[in-house]
Amino acid sequence: MKAIAAFAALPADHPSALQDLTLADPAASGHDLLVEVHAVSVNPVDTKVRRGLPAEGQSEPRVLGWDASGIVRAVGPNVTLFQPGDRVWYAGAIHRAGSNSELHLVDERIVGRMPSSLGFAEAAALPLTAITAWELLFDRLKLQQGGHAGEKLLVVGAAGGVGSILIQLARQLTGITVIATASRPETQAWVRELGAQHVVDHSQPLDKALLDAELGEVDYAISLTHTDKHFAALVNAIKPQGKLALIDDPEPIDIRLLKRKSISLHWELMFTRSLFETDDIQAQHDLLNAVAQLVDAGRVRTTLAQNFGAINAANLRRAHAFIESGAASGKVVLEGFGA
Repeated sequence: MKAIAAFAALPADHPSALQDLTLADPAASGHDLLVEVHAVSVNPVDTKVRRGLPAEGQSEPRVLGWDASGIVRAVGPNVTLFQPGDRVWYAGAIHRAGSNSELHLVDERIVGRMPSSLGFAEAAALPLTAITAWELLFDRLKLQQGGHAGEKLLVVGAAGGVGSILIQLARQLTGITVIATASRPETQAWVRELGAQHVVDHSQPLDKALLDAELGEVDYAISLTHTDKHFAALVNAIKPQGKLALIDDPEPIDIRLLKRKSISLHWELMFTRSLFETDDIQAQHDLLNAVAQLVDAGRVRTTLAQNFGAINAANLRRAHAFIESGAASGKVVLEGFGA
């Protein structure tokens, strides 16, 4: 099968940063599905794993990719949720080979049925960010569907992949008021289009921005990027006994600042369930199916922003460089492996 892999921590624009390879076809066992990959999207985790490889290189190829849509071609003996021919979407597991390959093994319990109203490219934009956003809202912050009218949620860095779907889920499934942060006119317009009722500029202190906009303190905050830069202002912006959740890898933060207000801190990593095969691992299958229903009902839209063409090393290097530039809003997708 065709695959694209990394061997060393090289800059994204280096011709060997990602390489086209031919690897042996994998075989399904246990709970695994063998998926014929049709489309993938590129996330910050892809670039982080590439940069985290040994600088001197390694002998084994590291196939990246943690978003995919495709068709089930074979199933392991323990599979009960899918059968060959099913169209699926998923975000995979970080400790296994990734989805930048023609054929991919993935545990059925973290796979959902692809929305029938989307093509493969549109679908591939959503799984990782949808899982992350859903788990942030409903597993980490413990928001209740249908509730939270009169309460406020601040989303820092809301124009990216996770923020783009999180805004939609919060608006569609709860009554909470969403305050998004974005610093450029185009990203501010994007988050408003997705449903944010208020937008503030995160290039200025967030607590001051909220006061200037007469929005006051918030009940919940989700920081998706640059948490260390915003941390003190976030503490000021959150109400006493409020909740703060984050997904990035900040420089050291002083969590003692949370004590005076009894603010609770919540981490989200969507790979935790698959990495540890937790008892509730199938929750990701269930939530992906729930998101698919929202998409097919017209309540949630794809966050695909750019299609970079076929799935090959050259296009993936270009996608990695674009993600690393910090200029992306929405998701970057690649589709098909060509002839």
